Amino acid sequence: MADRILVLYGSYRTDRLGIRLAEYIVARLRARGDEPELIDAKRIGLPMLDRMYKEFAPGSAPPAMEDLAAKIRSADAFVFVTGEYNWGVQPGLKNLTDHFLEEWFWRPAGIASYSLRRISGARANVAWHGTLSEMGMVVISSTLTVGPITDTLSADAQPAGEAGQALERAFGRFADDLAWWTEAARAQRARRAPPY
Repeated sequence: MADRILVLYGSYRTDRLGIRLAEYIVARLRARGDEPELIDAKRIGLPMLDRMYKEFAPGSAPPAMEDLAAKIRSADAFVFVTGEYNWGVQPGLKNLTDHFLEEWFWRPAGIASYSLRRISGARANVAWHGTLSEMGMVVISSTLTVGPITDTLSADAQPAGEAGQALERAFGRFADDLAWWTEAARAQRARRAPPY
């Protein structure tokens, strides 16, 4: 059975470079036999958080929010692809994530970060770990950090040079870790209903 994995990306910038990493992850997961889907916060265009999905009466949430809630609930796992903005998380991805809560529960999440410099978005990566854990996800220990992204992935999301080769080597462990936790979470949910 193929794992349904949502790959969430949150940059709203005009010249977005991180989309390369999101597309790379989608392609590599698909090649492994998974069913990934890219969720691009900019394309979905949720407003700045006013009311969470759960605060709308059933059937009254905006269509984009209703559709995304269904996708999140039906996913087996998540990968959050994040840049680093002033040592913090991307506001677009955080805004999208915060519209939901219970929909995320009891599934694993992986974090892939990037930057234009060698720090590779590591500080945002660490910040997301606590946020996703608080939101009910099991955050896997493997992570991807990519930087400089323009030296690692070409404009068409293909690995380039030594940095691209390093990403290729790291991706296998990352994907294996995510797959293991996805299988474990699925088995546990089938064996015993979540406590809340």
